[in-house]
Formats: sequence, structure tokens, C-alpha cells
Amino acid sequence: MLLPYLHPGVVEAGCDEAGRGPLAGAVFAAAVILPEGFSDPRLNDSKQMSEKDRDAMREVIEREAVAWAVEKVSPEEIDALNILWASVAGMQRAVLRLAVRPEWLLIDGNRWRPLKGYQAVTVVHGDATYASIAAASVLAKTHRDEYMRRLASEYPEYGWDRNFGYPTPEHIEAIRRYGYTPLHRKSFHPKALEPTLF
Repeated sequence: MLLPYLHPGVVEAGCDEAGRGPLAGAVFAAAVILPEGFSDPRLNDSKQMSEKDRDAMREVIEREAVAWAVEKVSPEEIDALNILWASVAGMQRAVLRLAVRPEWLLIDGNRWRPLKGYQAVTVVHGDATYASIAAASVLAKTHRDEYMRRLASEYPEYGWDRNFGYPTPEHIEAIRRYGYTPLHRKSFHPKALEPTLF
């Protein structure tokens, strides 16, 4: 069962990202402040939820949250920063866009860079621990999936409406056949595409 908060009576924003592992497309990050007493049995780590429940929860979160924001970080910026710090940069931008200023940030994972004026704590598996981080994971995931489906219409050969840019056999084979697109991350080198010595 998800915990409602870390500090009772304090305005907390949960932060998470989606899309660290794909070979193509932006990484998306979200920050969410939930109202006191918020509860929905469908809410969980977005990876553990069905697509139907994620889409339904996105509507609930965007309607009922005290504040929420979603940011995307481009493949070019991922290549420049590396995927870890690109994800952190996206979460920080989402926090700075919140209409309500949180007193504490709950960050999914174990790495963070201080953001001036904000207190933060990292939580490994935070999206399965705190409701606000789970809510952020739902927004990041659903917004990213929507974005990859739009890109799939521009590059239908790669199956992004099904694999969302992850290194599936279908996606790897499409890269072998058609090459990389401008939306592929140049710093990602899947082993399946490395030349063999024999």
C-alpha cells in the first residue's frame, strides 16, 4: 500500500521519469503535489499498472492534484548530459513549473542534484512507496507513450507505437534495415547492433 506522505502536514511533490531505457525519443519527467487525503486503489508504480488504469489515473491526477507538471528532455540533451542527469534535469524543470511551491521533494531513485531553495530526499523504488511519486510516474509514462505514438506516424517502420523506442527485436531489426533516425539517442549503443569479430 502506498504511503500518503513522508512529512505530515508538509507540501510534498513526488518526482519521477519515464523513458530512461529506450534507444529513441525524449525522456519525460513529472512532478505532482497530491491533495491531503488523496487515495485511489488503482494508483501504483506505473510499470505495475495496466494501460487502461494508467490512462484513467492520468485523468484523475490531472484533475485532482494540487499542482502537476510534465517536462520532456530531447535526445540531443540526453546525449549531451547522459541519461541519468538528463532525467534529473527534467524532474527539476517539472518542479520549477509547479503552480504551488512544495516544501519537500520526494525523488524516485538514488541520485539527485540540489535544487536551490528546495529540500529533497531520494527514495529507491519510490514509485512503489509514495503516492505522489507513483502519480508522477503515471503522468511521465502516459505523456511519453502518447508522444511516442505521435512519432510512430512519422517513422512507422520502427514500431514505436508498440515498443515505445525500447530495444525490442522489432526495433533492433528496423535499425539494421533502415538505419537511425534523428530521434535516436546517439550515445546509446545496443550490444545487438555491435559488429561481431567473426
